[in-house]
Amino acid sequence: MHDKTLTGGQALVRLLANYGVDTVFGIPGVHTLELYRGLPGSGIRHVLTRHEQGAGFMADGYARVSGKPGVCFVITGPGVTNAATAIGQAYADSIPMLVISSVNSTASLGKGWGILHETQDQRAITAPITAFSAVALSTEDLPELVARAYAVFDSERPRPVHISVPLDVLAAPIQRDWSSEVVRRPGRGLPSAEALDQAVAKLASAKRPMIIAGGGALAAGEALQRLSAQLAAPCFTSVAGKGLLPINDPLNAGSTLCVEPGWQLISEADVVLAVGTEMADTDYWRERLPLNGELLRVDIDVRKFNDFYPCAVALKGDAQQTVLALLERLPATSRNADAAIASVAALLQAVELGHGPLQSIHQAILDRIEAELPANAFISSDMTQLAYTGNYAYRSRAPRSWLHPTGYGTLGYGLPAGIGAKFGAPQRPGLVLVGDGGFLYTAQELATAVEELDSPLVVLLWNNDALGQIRDDMLNLDIEPIGVLPRNPDFALFAQAFGCAVNQPRTLDELQTDLRNAFKRNGVTLIELKHACAC
Repeated sequence: MHDKTLTGGQALVRLLANYGVDTVFGIPGVHTLELYRGLPGSGIRHVLTRHEQGAGFMADGYARVSGKPGVCFVITGPGVTNAATAIGQAYADSIPMLVISSVNSTASLGKGWGILHETQDQRAITAPITAFSAVALSTEDLPELVARAYAVFDSERPRPVHISVPLDVLAAPIQRDWSSEVVRRPGRGLPSAEALDQAVAKLASAKRPMIIAGGGALAAGEALQRLSAQLAAPCFTSVAGKGLLPINDPLNAGSTLCVEPGWQLISEADVVLAVGTEMADTDYWRERLPLNGELLRVDIDVRKFNDFYPCAVALKGDAQQTVLALLERLPATSRNADAAIASVAALLQAVELGHGPLQSIHQAILDRIEAELPANAFISSDMTQLAYTGNYAYRSRAPRSWLHPTGYGTLGYGLPAGIGAKFGAPQRPGLVLVGDGGFLYTAQELATAVEELDSPLVVLLWNNDALGQIRDDMLNLDIEPIGVLPRNPDFALFAQAFGCAVNQPRTLDELQTDLRNAFKRNGVTLIELKHACAC
């Protein structure tokens, strides 16, 4: 095919393939046909979702398990607004996502002519929830904008990017073939030597150092474990950082900073090293962590150094490279870790003993999951009380194994994110934890799962016939519960209609058996566990 016969849409798809994109999520529409013209022969797999929000969540899940940007194609107007919630979720949790959408033809932009799918300013819809949102006004703009997107993914805080392409630009023949012009920028680099030396001095002199690591440190697990051991420092993770240290590491404090025992332990630190974590309200579920010592922060977002937790030393750079540089500069003498190990053991025991009645039920379910979950499996969780307990009580075996919509807190995330994760790591079995309320936000994506997946994906539906968290919050505030007891469908029949295998265990023993069998089944299994069966 000669270059002049390539449309902007075709060339854009080729360019994405050359950037390493292997999967896109979306729904074809009248305004994205030129993108779909480019897909055959590109090497890119298209996954048909049942809603654009599902496409965005799948791209999010794909990115979280693979570490690569998730990509979705959506149409002008309603496709963009449908996807906006998923884009907002990715923005809140710093997930790399590339959203390619059409937009009305260049001549009509902002005119208000009332043409199909028209929005007055599509860029304005997504600008607040993306690293940047841009409109390609010519085919020559496309390689520049894609390169700019990957510069964000490679070198900055990896948030979503939205590129709108007018219909006439998608259909226009390109003047030259730029589809192989891949531009990847250098990584995030190292902090200054001065900042590293300052941090080392404070860490070396600390009596009770502690570490907090988050989603920005997912590649730094081994280095963090070495640093934790060398400093005799308990290591906490955010929910996004779950699994960074091995479960059996005696200094692994887990994701316990969202409960009282964790708050108590971190308050005893005289120096806290925060690595790749936003330290947000949603990480700790309290207005402010009780930090009484000096704070050292490793981050690629300079705005984090002077936000709610101003730091004594700002280390701007890549998490893994920075931790390795600290290790190289720290004295090689080992510290006695007995006191720190005892503190972590006491913390974990206090967390377990501090469960209320509901959390004890959740822990019993999580224990059965732990017993049957394959070693390389991931868990994708929705906004459900079972997952809220799991956020701090379930100990993930590895990074990128617990996917949770922490920052934005969107119902309906768990199922499509779990499906997307299966495409990001096809060899890994997946488990979705979802409540009855959240499940119905995106339940139609079961169709995509059944249609596309031929390896285990288990959907554990926690059915308490209520919007349980909101009901409980209303009761705690002496508000008469309203709108929290929806009528649910027959979930078994619903899932069977899509072609899922279905189990409805009546006891926790049956749940464990059903989980074991489901992970042996290639395809999608829905396990509906009713609240009464777990009591």
